[in-house]
Amino acid sequence: MNIILLGPPGAGKGTQAQRLVSEHGIAHLSTGEMLRAAVASGGALGREAKTIMDAGQLMPDDLMVRMIAERIAEPDCVKGFILDGFPRTVPQAQALDEMLAKKHLRLDAVIEIKVEESALVERIETRISQAETVRSDDTVETLRRRLDVYRGQTAPILPYYRERGQLRAVDGMRSIDEVTRQIEEILREAV
Repeated sequence: MNIILLGPPGAGKGTQAQRLVSEHGIAHLSTGEMLRAAVASGGALGREAKTIMDAGQLMPDDLMVRMIAERIAEPDCVKGFILDGFPRTVPQAQALDEMLAKKHLRLDAVIEIKVEESALVERIETRISQAETVRSDDTVETLRRRLDVYRGQTAPILPYYRERGQLRAVDGMRSIDEVTRQIEEILREAV
């Protein structure tokens, strides 16, 4: 089972991914974690990524797709994977489709967790008020910048998957358990 979780920052993608990992035994692939692991491994891909990161540049699409291709070949991905944080652009989505086709794999579900932006702001304000220590990037201002990036870069991939009949949406305004139930229903229909 190969899944992409989409949605704005703070929508609950990470929480739902962990539930899917527990329920289905599939791997959660976070591109940030994969980049750090590739660099730490010291392999050719990691050295290339480190050079780009050290220069303060964004990772090129081909490098990200190669990194994902290597990662999904690992044993923990034999039952499938959840992509969280990739693809972020239409060219990345197209490159991912091409790579998966070459590996004779397909996406079983592309799931958008829809949440109203005002609720995301409320969530972060609540988290800040209840936390003993607050991360430096855990601010309303940072969230607003991340939402701008999401709307400008990532949201345009929604029509790409919608046109292919792959995009399904869940109501992220519901409880965590209800969002999980909606996702499981989509997955039952997909297989």
